[in-house]
Amino acid sequence: MKNFDYAVAGRLEDAFISDGTAIMPIAGGTELLNWLRLGISAPDRVIDLGGIEGLDGINRDGDRLSIGALATLNAIGEDALVAEHATALADACLKAASAQVRNRATIGGNVLQKTRCAYFRAEEPLPWGCNKRAPGSGCAARDGLNDRHAILGWTDECVAVQPSDPVVALAALDAEVELHGPNGRRTLPVADFHLTPAEAAEAETRMTPGEVIVAYHLPITAGRSSAYVKVRERASYEYALVSAAAALTLDGGTIRQAAIALGSVALKPWRLPMAEAALVGLEPRREAVLSALKAALAEARPLAHNRYKVPLAVNAAARAIVEAGAKA
Repeated sequence: MKNFDYAVAGRLEDAFISDGTAIMPIAGGTELLNWLRLGISAPDRVIDLGGIEGLDGINRDGDRLSIGALATLNAIGEDALVAEHATALADACLKAASAQVRNRATIGGNVLQKTRCAYFRAEEPLPWGCNKRAPGSGCAARDGLNDRHAILGWTDECVAVQPSDPVVALAALDAEVELHGPNGRRTLPVADFHLTPAEAAEAETRMTPGEVIVAYHLPITAGRSSAYVKVRERASYEYALVSAAAALTLDGGTIRQAAIALGSVALKPWRLPMAEAALVGLEPRREAVLSALKAALAEARPLAHNRYKVPLAVNAAARAIVEAGAKA
């Protein structure tokens, strides 16, 4: 592993001071240390953001819930405000990783984690092509072992998926991510924060050089209920095969407004706007919503070994809708 300098940031501005060297911020460190070990990242300097005050808070400000980027997954999952106004996010945080990792992992770092593709997560030198590690070398997963890979938004250059649990819930809850960098602060919808290979060849997010995540902001909507469903091979310390988050507002027992996001199907949380429109006026029952979800997943393009993900995504979304409806 390459040697690097280590510094602790005392204020936010220290995180994006640039002197021409490769600088990497670190928060919980549960993901970055893997990057360093595998050779995915080789910074000259690592700047620890953990000591910056005010970035780990969870607060309500009027009709908005704000969560600092340094808040840990366990802190978010166990917070009363989050449980009340963003149930899907609380569920997603508590279903991520293991209890030990959640005590350290932050919501800022979790959303920025890289794909779990085994061809990508290999130690250097790579014995196969991976365009994310070596642009132009090819995608070994395209015609290789791709049972956990994308069914939406992929290209021949990359078929990986974004593995974060919280980002799926954030997307369904219409959250915004707040960024701070050399050019000041700005916000973006979480649903548009990540980029698929079809949207950008190499960039994975819309962050610009020097920017760091400082917070997430979620609207508090009266009468809205939400749920998160994670389908995985074991109940703990496992990434999703498919996940789904649903946020519903009901009116007299039928859906007045719906937001649905899928996870582990693309390199970004995948909203289903066609299904969301079709669900209006329906009861939040499995039999009532299945046809709308199946129609929305007609755009899926499964690979050789992951065709199972299409019905799995439909059923996960249906279950999330039913669970959200039951909480209304």
